[in-house]
This record gives sequence, C-alpha cells and structure tokens, in this order.
Amino acid sequence: MAGILRSCARVFQWVPVLFISAIVAWSYYAYIIQLCILTVDNLVEKILYGIFYHIFLFMFAWSYAKSIFTPIGRIPKEFYLSSANLEALENEERGDRQDQILKQIAKNLPVSTRTMAGGIRYCDICKAIKPDRCHHCSVCEACVLKMDHHCPWVNNCVGYSNYKFFILFLMYALAYCLYVAATALQYFIGFWTNTLDNGSGKFHILFLFFAAAMFALSLVSLFGYHCYLVSSNKTTLESFRTPVFRSGPDKDGFSLGTKCDNIREVFGDEPKLWWIPIKTNKGDGRSFPTRTESEDSDHLLAERQRWAEEGRGDGSARYTPNGEHAANNTDKLATVTMGVEADPDNKSHDSNHLF
Repeated sequence: MAGILRSCARVFQWVPVLFISAIVAWSYYAYIIQLCILTVDNLVEKILYGIFYHIFLFMFAWSYAKSIFTPIGRIPKEFYLSSANLEALENEERGDRQDQILKQIAKNLPVSTRTMAGGIRYCDICKAIKPDRCHHCSVCEACVLKMDHHCPWVNNCVGYSNYKFFILFLMYALAYCLYVAATALQYFIGFWTNTLDNGSGKFHILFLFFAAAMFALSLVSLFGYHCYLVSSNKTTLESFRTPVFRSGPDKDGFSLGTKCDNIREVFGDEPKLWWIPIKTNKGDGRSFPTRTESEDSDHLLAERQRWAEEGRGDGSARYTPNGEHAANNTDKLATVTMGVEADPDNKSHDSNHLF
C-alpha cells in the first residue's frame, strides 16, 4: 500500500510541470497563429515577431528541460559510513561519544561546516556524513550536493548540478514573458478599446497579454533574488540558516570576496558560455573554498614574507661582527617554518581538527 501511495505521489509531482508546459503550448498558438498570422498585417513585422519569439522560446525550453532532467548531485561513496563504523555509531548511546566517532571518520574528508552544536553534520537517513552545503531532501529522498531548494515547478531539487540551468530558466522565462507582453501590447489595447476586430481570436490575445504580464511580475522578483544569492555565493537555505564553520557561524563564509568571483563559481570562467544551459560550474560539489580559509592562507603568506625579510635583514644596518643577529633571525625563521610545515601529521597543532 505504501508503494502505491508513493507512486501516486510521484505522478502528482509532475502536475506543475505539465501545467507550465500546457501554458507554453497554448501561448504558442495564441502568439503565432492568432497574433502573428491572423492579426498582424505587416509581413516584415510578422517575420520579425516570429523569429525573435522562437529564439526566446527555444532558450527558455532548453534551460527548463535541463533544470528538470539533470540528475541531482549525490553524495560520493567515501562519505557513506562503512558497516563497521555504522555499527559502532549505532551501538553507542552517549551523544558525545557518537560525535567523537563521527569526527574520527570525517578527519580525512573535506568538511568545514558543522552543526549548531559544533558537531559533524550527519544524515541519519542516508547514513552518510554530509559534505559542505549538502542537505537531505525529503521529496527526492536523498542528500543533495549544494542544495538550494526543491522546486515543484521543475519537479527536481535545485542544487550544484543544475543551479546554473535553473537561473537561466528564470531569466529566459522572464525574457519570454516580457517579449510576448511588449509585442502584444498594442493589439491588446486595440482589442480592449474595440478599434480592432479579430472575432473570437481577440480573447486569446487579451488573455495572452494578461498571462505574460502576470508571470513576468512574479518572475522578476524571483530572478532578482537568485541573482543576489549567486553574487553573494549563498543558497536559499543558507540565506535563512547561517552556515556554521569550525570558527563559528558566518553568513558570508562561502563568499569569494567579489561578486564576479562568486558568479564565476556557478557560471564558470567563460562569460560567453554563461548564457547557454551547458555545464560550466566550478568544483565538484563536495568541497568549496571558504572566506575563513582564504583569509588564513593570506595571513600565513604575509607572515612568511615578513619572517623572510627579517631573516635576510638589512646587512648595512643590522650586521654585527659576530653575525649573531642574523643567526638569531635565521633560527627563528627555521623554527617557525618547521612548526608549520615539518609536522606532516599535524600532531602538535590545532590543524588536526580541520576535518
């Protein structure tokens, strides 16, 4: 019985997609047949309207299909617990001991984010450690890499694998609606004021303008919101729930510093490919550069440069006959450098808590 109900639910999940598809199919008839062929008198205007309409429609349909049918990004197998680790975790009743087990398992995995309590993010359903920015979707019944949200209008989770396609879908859907509304406006006014007569066909054009304008109003805010998210390197979930890192919560923890760099993480390094719904996003969806790590790296490089300059010194100003000052600086540099680099197991530093 549960299997039948689950199958019925999956069928109903396609209703929003079928609704959008039906609206687009009807709008094609209303625009091409009723407006361009039966209403517009000028031949050049008919041709130009038709050409640009099909360009917008093609890009909209392409990005919409990619948003729907691109498989979600799933957790790689190395994040799943082995049978032995899972048994040890489930047999342990104390929460602090469970957290220690998860930390031990995750020490070699690229995870930077934590729970609100500072523990390792773990999915009890998938039995896996969650990569950064990964969340479990109850509709898809899986953990999704860099999950943004589950969208019923595409019947798919929007995440790492299809976020670019989803934004392009919003953009081309908005452009499609604006183009239809703009080119149909003069005929809408003519039919509304009874200065034009196209029989029953005028109702298609009247409703076409209303539908295009209403969808455009709803899309402009949604598209603008996701443009903000991309430029600040956030997901919808992260905008409502601040991600927690080892150093604590940081709402801009995944920001790369500039809007352009943040956009390139989703759209890639080639601006000419940004407008095409093909895969160009960076990374693997499992790990992401963080602002804290970038700042720590910059600080470390600056410190090394300062130490090197102190080690070289200014020979004419600091030199002493016995070379004691230079030797002290050199020893200092060697000692600090060994403390950072010469301990491959990181046993004596806090860096053993990075994973």
